[in-house]
Amino acid sequence: MNAHVDHILDDALGLPPDQRSALIVALLDSLEGSQDDSITDAWRQEVRARQAALRAGTSQALCWTEARVRLSSL
Repeated sequence: MNAHVDHILDDALGLPPDQRSALIVALLDSLEGSQDDSITDAWRQEVRARQAALRAGTSQALCWTEARVRLSSL
């Protein structure tokens, strides 16, 4: 990523979990016109389900450091 994208990502990661998930939904919505709309719909449903779990307290968000470690190990 470039410095501008890194800066935006850092700002986004500083948001509370419910605002981050709302941002994800907005970003996914901006990708309309993808080859397969069912994939976009599936991701939108997944994000909304995760957002609901965060709000209900049945799920906890990871800090970016831990998430990055997990992603790096894939």
